[in-house]
Amino acid sequence: MPAAIAPPAEVEALVAALVAVDSVNPSLVPGGAGEGAIADFVTARATAAGLEVERVASQPDRPSVLVTARGSGGGRTLLLCGHLDTVGVEGMEAPHAPVVCDGRLHGRGSYDMKGGLAACLLAAEAAAGAGLAGDVVVAAVADEEHSSLGIQDVLARVRADACVVTEPTALDIVIAHKGFAWWEIEAIGRAAHGSRPDLGVDAITALAPVLRELALLERELAKKAHPLLGPASVHASTITGGVELSTYPERCVLGIERRTLPEEGEVRLQAELDRLAAAGRERRVPDTAAGIVARSTLVRRPFSVEPDEPIVLLVGQEAERRLGRAPRRAGHAAWMDAAFTSAAGIPTVVFGPDGAGAHALEEWVDLASVRTCAEVLLATAEAFCA
Repeated sequence: MPAAIAPPAEVEALVAALVAVDSVNPSLVPGGAGEGAIADFVTARATAAGLEVERVASQPDRPSVLVTARGSGGGRTLLLCGHLDTVGVEGMEAPHAPVVCDGRLHGRGSYDMKGGLAACLLAAEAAAGAGLAGDVVVAAVADEEHSSLGIQDVLARVRADACVVTEPTALDIVIAHKGFAWWEIEAIGRAAHGSRPDLGVDAITALAPVLRELALLERELAKKAHPLLGPASVHASTITGGVELSTYPERCVLGIERRTLPEEGEVRLQAELDRLAAAGRERRVPDTAAGIVARSTLVRRPFSVEPDEPIVLLVGQEAERRLGRAPRRAGHAAWMDAAFTSAAGIPTVVFGPDGAGAHALEEWVDLASVRTCAEVLLATAEAFCA
């Protein structure tokens, strides 16, 4: 009997069970539940299905789970990747009480990305009985919403011949996404009583030239667009400084996010950061100038894959068979763990279910598309790992 994905009622039950487990990322929300409980759920389900299970964690309280449908040997390995964690739930009435209405399952993480994770697990469970030569490995990873600890832990242990990341794409084939860099520019002034301008140096106004230069850079970046991703961008994200009205502020920190395109390298980004810092150092009164310190706090690479990469063509072919149309080749503005798998030398494509509400108060995933996604993953595995 050929391998098949579970019926719709079982797909709904799995997505609902995943959403019901609180897995808010504690690096985003202090006191968040983290990935422990949902890792336990995935472990129990995969074990019950007869799959091999390994927990991976460089930090004990931030586990990821590797689930393997082991082949007979000699075939290629396909990695299916989805993340366990979610963003916070402030303002949501019942974020972990899944509700189904008109084929849509509502709840925190349903769209981003427990629907996609469910598709991975369903495909691996079906692949275990398909008589494949190669392995199908599900990486259910921690911390994608913050620092991507999980995928880095997994890639230290796993080698694969191709990867499908099942972030939600509305069943489109995503072959590129933006990267980002986080910068801080700190102005160091001199604290003094507000009545003593002869003693004080205002760290907040010292950043005014930086903000003006940032606005110029933003306009420059908007003039050139990537065919799938649109233009790069930069914006001021946070600004913190001062302690009270009658005191000159001795410190002000500007937080900046720069969204990047595949052709933009780290040399360019460093030059832009240096340019912003230099604007802050151009003071008219050098002997009272605030000090300016610029630093890059986190850089995540963009992702791109050639449209004719075999895994891209294979997923597209299997999707077309089920959709009755060729899926759209697209780019995505948000960052994903695909950047890490691709950088590790694993040909990667992003393909996932439909829905809406990532990081929003109202979040839902289309259940029929979860099942279709799982069917495409299974068919891809049967062809790739045969």
